[in-house]
Amino acid sequence: MTTATATQITTVNPATGEPLATYPAFSPHQVEQTLAAVHAAQPGWAQLGVAARAAHLRAVAEMIRTRREPLAQLMVAEMGKPVAEALAEVDKCAWVCEYYAAEGPAVLADREVTTEATTRSWVAHEPLGVVLAIMPWNFPYWQVLRFAAPTLLAGNTALLKHSPNVTGSALAIEQLFTDAGLPADVFRTLVVAEADVPATTTALLADDRVSAVSLTGSERAGSAVAATAGREIKKSLLELGGSDPFVVLDDADLDVVVASAVKARFINSGQSCLAAKRFIVHHAVAEEFLERFTAAVAALKVGDPTDPASAVGPLARADLADALQHQVDASVAAGATVRTGGHRLPGPGAWYAPTVVADVTVDMPVMAQETFGPVAAVAVVRDDAEAAAVANATRYGLGASVWSADPERALSLGRRITSGALFVNAVVASDPRLPFGGTKHSGYGRELGAAGAVEFTNTRTYYLGAGTAPTGPATE
Repeated sequence: MTTATATQITTVNPATGEPLATYPAFSPHQVEQTLAAVHAAQPGWAQLGVAARAAHLRAVAEMIRTRREPLAQLMVAEMGKPVAEALAEVDKCAWVCEYYAAEGPAVLADREVTTEATTRSWVAHEPLGVVLAIMPWNFPYWQVLRFAAPTLLAGNTALLKHSPNVTGSALAIEQLFTDAGLPADVFRTLVVAEADVPATTTALLADDRVSAVSLTGSERAGSAVAATAGREIKKSLLELGGSDPFVVLDDADLDVVVASAVKARFINSGQSCLAAKRFIVHHAVAEEFLERFTAAVAALKVGDPTDPASAVGPLARADLADALQHQVDASVAAGATVRTGGHRLPGPGAWYAPTVVADVTVDMPVMAQETFGPVAAVAVVRDDAEAAAVANATRYGLGASVWSADPERALSLGRRITSGALFVNAVVASDPRLPFGGTKHSGYGRELGAAGAVEFTNTRTYYLGAGTAPTGPATE
């Protein structure tokens, strides 16, 4: 394959604006060599058997736990995640490996099916081959490991194209797999400069040695990758943006709701696809919710992400803070009211004040678009029917949560909201035991849970007959 190439990638600390490290970007020849190696390694990896692959995953989990602190520190430096959340992310990566090592083999096992076959018929889940992973910076370990654990367990090999601003984290993940004792080239990282990403991705997807692609990222990137994968007739999984509704009914416990709302919105400094972004509140409790929520947001400690006391760190890049400011300013110009925050913070780095915007309508940018940063939009509704309508007034459909003293009422309303996941009286979060993914413009396909174990497999039918001529009319 041939692509244009830049010569290097320099990562930057978003808290200070200072350079961190410089890495040589792969040449087209290096990309080709890496793909060839990962493709060559796949048959041998598949032939090891699922039990041996599960043992390798357990070794990866142990290696992750051993390197917990330095992995978290690298993440904090590269994309600004508050250190307490960074440590929690590393722990979750170990968990997903342990989960699939324990539960995955049973999901992938052959399933006998009773048919007219005189000998036997069954369903098997067989690997596809090489799976390309295109991953974002906001959860630089978790989003890779939640893909890699089930995909490798199923017998595939993996090629990672990570975001350039977390190149150090991408290489650290490859080193984890190597040092945990996996065979060479089962998991490899491509170091691709930003300018070269479109051409390199297109070339990889057009290559017969790549069987499928998993992308977590923006709607724009997902659309481009899906179009290329569709043209090449290759399986794709997309986990894209989200603008999750957080619905507060008039009987909800505001002590619980306000604390949960802060957690739901300001995880990862607001840079999460499944973070609650639109707070849809019954008019009977709207003003009290707004007052208490605004006070809690204003009290959040913004600061050095290496300080365990910091709840909100910088955004990952300066351009993200600029985009967020534009969304807030345009919404205010259309009639929204800023209750707290609403502005960039002074100093070096990509800092933005935790923000609450009220008096919003569904057509304002903070409601109609995904806000990727510490900005919460609060809308007031008259009743459950309007709450469902406002919740659905988005092109996204990743997660949703509904809060009420009556779980059945909340569930009834939640069923009217289109989303990949519905959480009642709980903050939306991914869990290795449950399938995760979206609908509408939030993407398709499922990671995690049993669904994630078989997502990148060929579900193959086996039928052993008697070898006699069929009788009766022919059917397809």
